[in-house]
Amino acid sequence: MSGQRGDGHYTESDEQRAAAEKAKSVYEREIAAKRYGPITTEIVAAGPFFYAEGYHQQYLDANPNGYCGLGGTGVSCPVGVGGSTD
Repeated sequence: MSGQRGDGHYTESDEQRAAAEKAKSVYEREIAAKRYGPITTEIVAAGPFFYAEGYHQQYLDANPNGYCGLGGTGVSCPVGVGGSTD
């Protein structure tokens, strides 16, 4: 890898990372049941935040059909996974 980050789930605390890992584990079981491969999105500590160029802002408002025509898996992640119960 060239040192650049690709797609990822970025966390700011140990609690966020634990919640993300739990959600990934549960969702991975759901998608495996539908014969999809493993989740490859990295879960990593967030670094400094920088706003993207203006044309990237509110992307889904400008592109209501989503990202690059990707249709997704049609598999839902169970609600409430990894979140706080308070």
